[in-house]
Amino acid sequence: MANQIPEPIIEEVKKSNDIVDIIGEYIQLKKQGKNYFGLCPFHGENTPSFSVSQEKQIFRCFGCEKGGNVFSFLMEMENFTFYEALKHLADRSGVELPETSVKKESSLSEETEQMLSAYEWLTKLYHHLIKYQKDGKDGLEYLKSRGITKETLEEFQVGYAPNKRDFTAKFLMQKGYSKPMLLKSGILAGNDNNEVIDRFRGRIIFPIRNALGRTVGFGGRSLTDDSGPKYLNSSEGELFQKSKLLYNFDMAKRHIRKENEAILMEGYMDVISAYQAGIKNVVATMGTALTETQAKLLNRYVDTVIICYDGDSAGIEARYKASLLLRSIGCDVRIANLDANEDPDSYIQQHGGEAFRERVIRTSDSYMSFFMRYQRRHFNLQVESERIEYIERVLKELSMIESALEREYYIQELHKEFDLSVETLMSQLAQYDKRVPAAKDNQGNKSYTNQYVSVNKRKLYPAYVNAEKRILSYMLQDAYIAEKVQYDLGAGFNVNDHKIVATHLYAFYEEGNAPDISLFMERLSDEHLKNQVIELALSSDVENSTEEEIDDYIRMIHREANQSQTKKSLKEQQKKAERENDPLKAARLAMELIQLQKQKKEN
Repeated sequence: MANQIPEPIIEEVKKSNDIVDIIGEYIQLKKQGKNYFGLCPFHGENTPSFSVSQEKQIFRCFGCEKGGNVFSFLMEMENFTFYEALKHLADRSGVELPETSVKKESSLSEETEQMLSAYEWLTKLYHHLIKYQKDGKDGLEYLKSRGITKETLEEFQVGYAPNKRDFTAKFLMQKGYSKPMLLKSGILAGNDNNEVIDRFRGRIIFPIRNALGRTVGFGGRSLTDDSGPKYLNSSEGELFQKSKLLYNFDMAKRHIRKENEAILMEGYMDVISAYQAGIKNVVATMGTALTETQAKLLNRYVDTVIICYDGDSAGIEARYKASLLLRSIGCDVRIANLDANEDPDSYIQQHGGEAFRERVIRTSDSYMSFFMRYQRRHFNLQVESERIEYIERVLKELSMIESALEREYYIQELHKEFDLSVETLMSQLAQYDKRVPAAKDNQGNKSYTNQYVSVNKRKLYPAYVNAEKRILSYMLQDAYIAEKVQYDLGAGFNVNDHKIVATHLYAFYEEGNAPDISLFMERLSDEHLKNQVIELALSSDVENSTEEEIDDYIRMIHREANQSQTKKSLKEQQKKAERENDPLKAARLAMELIQLQKQKKEN
């Protein structure tokens, strides 16, 4: 597909989309030296081994060894074809693709594309009805009573499904969608009489979008008590998997990156109210318990997650479970406090968005503070045995905290409340610390400064191999060096992959191209070679090179080639001597081979 689109257009799209910005929408990146590092999105890890070079516009994971440019990242991340990645980036940056290049190329099946199309049509239909038609009047009045403005309604594309059994079915079938596909997608439901009915009829509709902003399901809220459950979601399927989605994530992710924290809620209205109040780094689990997949998604983007669930008993239990899960995968957790009869939406309606930000979000508890309050609910501290058990449980949890300052703070809290000496508490804490050395807080695993070295250890290669790698790295970054090497060495590299890369590179520069590693990679069809180029490009900077160093590398490569040829000739003569039954000559040749090998090691 790439070769059907003019190369200048591809270059324009690539240059309009900085790779750090694009990858930064998927994972949290931190700068170290010239490059950026983060946790790899393609395999599970606690130590950041994923490197992004802004200067060279490439990425590489030194753990799973995936690498490439901005196009290949999206192709891997979103299962895009090249054209889909190009179109996504072109739309993002406002670059218009030529009409002749617009092909119906997709990584999705035809049925999946139809499902997405049907959801898109319904999103527009339900939203139109709630804004302009009497069929949506009930829904609009309800949302107005909840303080939702027209602007917010528009931003979230909230809609209303008329309370008519076959309204949606007729609409979609007139658009050409098949009944089996609509049933499979969960848009429609069947009954015992073989009728097809709208599962969301008579409900407020909250479109649920994936990370790319495409509707993949609906959440529907009933306006009456006699129409089934209060909230109803699309059925689980290929597109809609509730355990993997977070409501509003597509709009919140850039605000999450900006604020460097995510606020996690439970429901649609909580998120919409907070977003309308100007608190935009908010997502929700859509009324179900947080899953590991959702937690890891948040952890890719941010260090800190503030859990803001309902204030009732169920909400407190959910906070505790979510905090344990988030901490287990390396997040710093804070917990917002609401009274037993409050939820984020009701608090904002009653007190306003600024009060919610200042009194709830900014005053949220540390995990340890919440843990202590949570444990108190399970103990009668007036009873001596339960008081001791409570203190022991707190100390055990405290032993898993790495921060000495935080430990000291809570030890002092226990000292003041229970009149126990600091020495006694510290002694007991030390005992628990010895028992659970592996259970330290995961934050220590997320160092972006001293951990990278351990994942980027150079393999031990012969000197000539390192010389070839270093000189190719310089050639990728400097056309003059490539020209010099071409004149002095040509394709005389000893490693076959290096010969191939050098040959492609000579051709690339002969076409008049300036050094551009990302563009050069697009010329290579072999994934193995692409990975070789990425590794070479990230291994050294050309600004540190010298003419003398390059000459030394060329001599080393020539010497290895000459020694290899001599070694090959001696082996052939040795075999011939053995065939001719001349042991003295064979022994002499063997000694020459040993001497040659010895000289090679000395060099």
